[in-house]
Amino acid sequence: MENKKENPIKRFLKIRGMGAALIAFAALIIIYLAFGLINNKVFTATNIHNLLRSMSKYLLIGVGQAYLLITGNIDLSIGSVVAMSSMISATLMSHGTPIIPAILVALAACLLAGLINGILVGKFQLPPFIATLGTMFCGRGVAYIVNNNRNTDAISSGIGKEAGDLFQNIFYYGKTFGLFNPFIIAFVVFLVFFFILSKTRTGRHIYAIGSNVEAAKLSGVSVFSTTTKAYLVSAFCSWIVGLILCAQASMGNMEAGVSYEMYGVAAGVIGGISPLGGTGLLLGVLAGSAVWQTLENGLNMVGAQVGLQRIVIGVIVVFSVLLDVLFRGGSKVKAAKKAKKAE
Repeated sequence: MENKKENPIKRFLKIRGMGAALIAFAALIIIYLAFGLINNKVFTATNIHNLLRSMSKYLLIGVGQAYLLITGNIDLSIGSVVAMSSMISATLMSHGTPIIPAILVALAACLLAGLINGILVGKFQLPPFIATLGTMFCGRGVAYIVNNNRNTDAISSGIGKEAGDLFQNIFYYGKTFGLFNPFIIAFVVFLVFFFILSKTRTGRHIYAIGSNVEAAKLSGVSVFSTTTKAYLVSAFCSWIVGLILCAQASMGNMEAGVSYEMYGVAAGVIGGISPLGGTGLLLGVLAGSAVWQTLENGLNMVGAQVGLQRIVIGVIVVFSVLLDVLFRGGSKVKAAKKAKKAE
């Protein structure tokens, strides 16, 4: 009866990872207001719309990386898979392949990369850093090879101006409900994967592996299957980001997605996703990606140098991980003390 009468706010705050997500949202509000006071153009509708559109890339790769961080793994191939998506789809379209077949071929290639990562890490138990480092180089190599080591021509040169404009409007310049399509796409993807992670058996298995892989095995969780699913989520999100970058430039760029794997880690850990595995909410990734983009946007608007922007964001990422390590260490000490008292 006592549990039923528990304050709903307390129940909400007890949700695993909710505290860290709320702190990230609070930080977002403070950072946004601070930059707005320095330069009131930060508050304009145009800037907000552009900020949300730019944030969409970080949200998508943050979702993909978060799935893996929660399992206790990482994906260093995200940036290369983004480049594969951009180059394969752009190369096909610039040679006359219609939009849908072109992006589906790119999707198949990206999912294959995710499947390979899942097999290497989940089946053969290679360290994720090594396995995805290998696929990172291979993926970037594919991005170079598909158009003979050069960026593509404009996609409209192959599929025509009307189809080219349609592709660009769908994935970058167009709006739905007053918001740029990239943000709408990213937010819908976020909602789908948020539901999967928080409300399905697959989501419970992802948390179980990250918390204690041996205990998860004893409970009947397929580590190989669950790990592969997480890598496929990462590859799927990277595919969409590649299409967004292709639409933005109207061409494929071999260097697309450079360092995006680290941006995904940053969006996750700023939002409270633990790099140690087993903890965090995708809600935090929404906050973390917004914090990242707001910092970039605000620092640009106040005239900060690019080097300073990277230093500020790097310090925040390290500080976020440090807090997680210290918090977990404190929690383990408390748990050990309780265990001794119980004895």
